[in-house]
Order: sequence, then structure tokens, then C-alpha cells
Amino acid sequence: MSAADARAVPGRWPHSRAARGAVYAALVVLGALTGAAGTLVQGGWFPLGLLLALAAAVGLFRGGGILCRTKGGTVAPAAGWVAAVLLLMPARPEGDILFSAGISSYVYLLGGMLAAVMLTTLALSSPPVPGHNNR
Repeated sequence: MSAADARAVPGRWPHSRAARGAVYAALVVLGALTGAAGTLVQGGWFPLGLLLALAAAVGLFRGGGILCRTKGGTVAPAAGWVAAVLLLMPARPEGDILFSAGISSYVYLLGGMLAAVMLTTLALSSPPVPGHNNR
């Protein structure tokens, strides 16, 4: 197989290790931002805020997996999301809390974590095989 054929076969994206690390780091940051924004939205606009926050998390997790064509592309934003949500969960010394003891907070926490696990274990479609390898 020539170098041109190797580049034509889709696989993990991006192909270089350094670029892939940068994409994963960006996905972790996007996951943390999505988790922090969802924490604020889910309690403020119940029930539509909860649905919006969960839809954003699911979209980011699935989009990362599709973009990178690896399970790591799903795990990276999910790790950022979980880290942000768990860091924002405890009560602050000033008495401020971002998560109330209501059902909305529990649905957001458990729903986001369940979505992360489900989308990580979801099978990714295999890249197409070039025609000359089928014979």
C-alpha cells in the first residue's frame, strides 16, 4: 500500500499524536465549560433548563466521539464535564450552593453520568474499506 492509499483510509483523527492530544485537551475544556453552564442552567430554568443542559452534554460527548473516531473522543469531554460538576457540587464557605436538594439536580448529575457511560460504550462505525482490499 502506498503512502497516498494510507492517507485515504480514514481512521483516528487527527493523525498526528500531538494534534490528537490538543484536540482531546480542547474537548476536556469544552466538557468542563458545558458542565459549569449546565449546572447554572438546570436549576434556573426548570424543566427546560434541565433538558437543555443534558442535551448539550449528550451532544458534546457524542460529537467528540464522532469527531475523533475513537472512544477517547467521548471520554475526554465526559471527564471534563464530571470534573466540573463534582467541583461545583459542594457547599461553599459563604453558604452558596449551586446544586439544590431537588430532583432536578439529581437528574442532571445521574443523567449526565449515565449518558457519558452509555455513549462511551456505544460502538463507533468502522471506517470504510477501500475497494481494492475486498478482493
